[in-house]
Amino acid sequence: MMITRWIFLAAVLLVPLRAYAQPATTEPTNAREAAEKKAAVDRANDEKYQRWKATCSPEEQAWLKVLEENLGSFYLPLYKMEKARGSVSAWDYVKDDPKLPRVLLIGDSISRGYTLPVRKALAGKVNVHRAPENCGPTANGLKKLDIWLGDGKWDLIHFNFGIHDRATQPADYEQRLETIVVRLQKTGAKLIWASTTPLPAESRYGSDAAIVERNAIAARVMAKHGIPVNDLYARVKPRLAEFQNPNDCHFNSAGYEFLGQQIAAEILAALGNK
Repeated sequence: MMITRWIFLAAVLLVPLRAYAQPATTEPTNAREAAEKKAAVDRANDEKYQRWKATCSPEEQAWLKVLEENLGSFYLPLYKMEKARGSVSAWDYVKDDPKLPRVLLIGDSISRGYTLPVRKALAGKVNVHRAPENCGPTANGLKKLDIWLGDGKWDLIHFNFGIHDRATQPADYEQRLETIVVRLQKTGAKLIWASTTPLPAESRYGSDAAIVERNAIAARVMAKHGIPVNDLYARVKPRLAEFQNPNDCHFNSAGYEFLGQQIAAEILAALGNK
């Protein structure tokens, strides 16, 4: 009887010990496990992406090769995840309707955010493409512009550099922007410059004064070359509380829809409402 009682007591005491000793099955417990979990997710996404890619047309596969060479270690896994999930992406291949004008969007992550709203607004009116990466600062533009332009003919190019140039010396920013404009003019496309959108009052990105200064420099360069300015800064500034993420330069979905509508209207006006 005494032995039976001890066995029962030991079993009762061991139950919670087993429960506490059981490892978590979903949450990683350290950096190594987190990295391994992320690597496993990336491998699974890549396998799905490769299977999907194999079904694409040669033209689309050529575009995907450009993306793979330019999106980089941050955006390429995100793109593969989007395609593994069957989601639409700003960087998706655009099959041109030959009856419609071709437009290229050049810009940073802000432009990535408004690309799909612009496409939606101009569906059936314009073939809307975007550069195959986060275009970053003007220094990157000087290196990569020919890749972004590709081999096709553009009817209009809507472009911006600014947030990634907030620490660039003003004279360097002006000189690089001048060089970029001259190169874009050689395409024969109509050009529209987009002013850089504001930084919030409290931001890890620094002061909005740097954006105001670079917008003034850009406006001077565009005036010199007769290029119209789509003043996104002025359009969205009064509505930052509504449209911008807290303490962040990026926008919520309503903000990107708003910017997309402004850009679509400017593009249609410049193309003569084709």
